[in-house]
Amino acid sequence: MKVIVHGGAGGPSDEPADRQAVLDSAAETGAGTDDVTDAVVEAVRVLESDPRFNAGVGSAIQSDGVVRTDAGLMTDDRAAGAACAMPGVEHAVEVARAVKEGTPHVLVAGVHAVDLAEAIGVETDVDLRTEETRERWAEEEPPESFDTDEHLAFVNDRFGREQEADGDDEGDGARHRPDHDTVGAVARDGDRIAAATSTGGRWCALAGRVGDVPQVGSGFYATRAGGASATGAGEDIARVTLARRAVDHLETGRTAADAAELAIEEFEDLTGSTAGVIVLRNDGDHGSDFNSEAMQTAVDSDQ
Repeated sequence: MKVIVHGGAGGPSDEPADRQAVLDSAAETGAGTDDVTDAVVEAVRVLESDPRFNAGVGSAIQSDGVVRTDAGLMTDDRAAGAACAMPGVEHAVEVARAVKEGTPHVLVAGVHAVDLAEAIGVETDVDLRTEETRERWAEEEPPESFDTDEHLAFVNDRFGREQEADGDDEGDGARHRPDHDTVGAVARDGDRIAAATSTGGRWCALAGRVGDVPQVGSGFYATRAGGASATGAGEDIARVTLARRAVDHLETGRTAADAAELAIEEFEDLTGSTAGVIVLRNDGDHGSDFNSEAMQTAVDSDQ
């Protein structure tokens, strides 16, 4: 089993070594399994449970003050499952797997996805906020009512905005608050491939917003040629189906590194936005690329 994982494309972390240790552990956990689906699910679960990443615990907060999680999973036989807009679900990737393996559907959303999570034994009603996200949310002065116009004004002013903490753009000690730290994994074992991606969305999104992550071909994709997991500006990733674009390059015989680089080049040319992608080819060749300030990855293999 070979596994590559990422911790999101965005601003540089103030604790990169700690984040790298978690990524290394996630890749090692996935590589220690016996099935590619188990590999990506177990790897992603590690990252969903760590508040340093924007998935599961520590996820972004939407305009109504609620954290909603999304995930998607696909294998090389084009079987896919995804779940989105789930309040209180830490392990969204488990629900995506349940959709893929236990339903005739590809995507289940909202409270009924939460019902499915509960039915399969995934813990629900989890408080996914951390002390840091609570404090950051309080600073935003969020809407006090459920008025749609008020929420739209709030979102249009804040969504996608680069945030600064510990200073301003010109001050000492300024750092970028990461907004894209979606997590993902791709695994290969023999001729089998699986890809999975999980997220808490983007900060200050409109309540109920769903980005690229649970959309097949956008946040995740897998074929016999290989698999990919994407991260970054979700709306733009969905518009250009970034993960599928990377895998399409594998289909033409490109190396994993070339496929990732070409996909990001095309993405930037088309959108001007930032993103990252990890790629694993069916022969075990792996690669990644990003045009944001940072994206941490890890690779592990039992081969």
